[in-house]
Amino acid sequence: MDNSGQRQSGDGPDRPTEPEDRKPERPKEVGGGFLMGRPFGVPVYVAPSWFLVAALITWVFGGQLDRVLPELGTARYLVSLFFAIAFYASVLVHELAHTVAALRFKLPVRRIQLQFFGGVSEIEKESETPGREFVLAFVGPLLSLVLAGVFYLGMQVVEPDTVPGVLLAGLMISNLIVAAFNLLPGLPLDGGRMLRAVVWKLSGKPMTGTVAAAWTGRALAVAVLIGLPLVTHAGGFGDSDGFGSVDSLTDALLAAILAAIIWTGAGNSLRMARLRERLPDLRARTLTRRAVPVAADTPLSEALRRANDAGARALVVVDNHGDPTAVVREAAIVGIPEHRRPWVAVSGLAQDLKEGMRVSAELTGEQLLDTLRATPATEYLVVEETGEIYGVLSTVDVERAFLAAIARPS
Repeated sequence: MDNSGQRQSGDGPDRPTEPEDRKPERPKEVGGGFLMGRPFGVPVYVAPSWFLVAALITWVFGGQLDRVLPELGTARYLVSLFFAIAFYASVLVHELAHTVAALRFKLPVRRIQLQFFGGVSEIEKESETPGREFVLAFVGPLLSLVLAGVFYLGMQVVEPDTVPGVLLAGLMISNLIVAAFNLLPGLPLDGGRMLRAVVWKLSGKPMTGTVAAAWTGRALAVAVLIGLPLVTHAGGFGDSDGFGSVDSLTDALLAAILAAIIWTGAGNSLRMARLRERLPDLRARTLTRRAVPVAADTPLSEALRRANDAGARALVVVDNHGDPTAVVREAAIVGIPEHRRPWVAVSGLAQDLKEGMRVSAELTGEQLLDTLRATPATEYLVVEETGEIYGVLSTVDVERAFLAAIARPS
């Protein structure tokens, strides 16, 4: 299962911080867990919740091994721990399939996270076509099926009642379950994204596909909540000696957790899609504050007087040739008492223009947010295509507009 477009639905743009003298690096991921590596340049994190699930798998699988291979004794828990790690390695392969496909389609991948119930590939942009969306979603379950086939072939060359035989059988079954679960036709599962792609192709509207897949996901959540305990009870799994042996309470708890994850993911996907429809309303040109150019040695009081006379709300420091060199920070102005402003030059309150702090007045929507996120700052110089100064863009104004877009009723 992957979760594309992961600014996370409902989250506003990252609050920029003042850039340092060097070119800012990509911000560190927050709440990602433990960094395990960077395959294909994409960071892979293991969430703390994974350790809880790994311990649970080790305990449950170890109990089953005691019935199948009682001669192992306490060593069965080492075998079970190996199974838990191998299973999540399979999940990682599933997510890497999404990642490789996304990178092939020139879609940036923020990170991969292994967590409580599987993994998430955080792809930062939507596919441009329904065909790419379908492929991007399908490759994950496809790789899980391939892995199941590989483990099945491995089972043919080992004895079934041995540690390798039991491990291979468990990994084959678990990958089949991962593939089957993710092929269910509802967001946020891969099958939901495939359904979205099909409806998108037929209707010509990505939003129509999202709505259909999201509501199917919500129906699926209800079906899991009610149906999973009934199926396991009717199938007698609670009395089985197989690896899936669970009691009724565990069934109900598992069903509730899975249903909550699916329901929440479907809702988030729908909100994210609706937000993307509104993002084009974020336009650099309309959010930009009018600015007046001032020399570096201009007293702050005089600069503010000129701005007030011109009806401007921002100050741009220019050199002797009239070329912009810095933007005066609004927060710095606020911090200067009025009686000191005649004695403070604007140069002491300005942020030098670094690479990435000049943005086009034509930027809109996601492109605008991506540009600002790439170079964190509090203010940006907005220029026309000719290079002429248009004004100053404050991240405060962008955040306010972004939150207004989120809050606007559908």
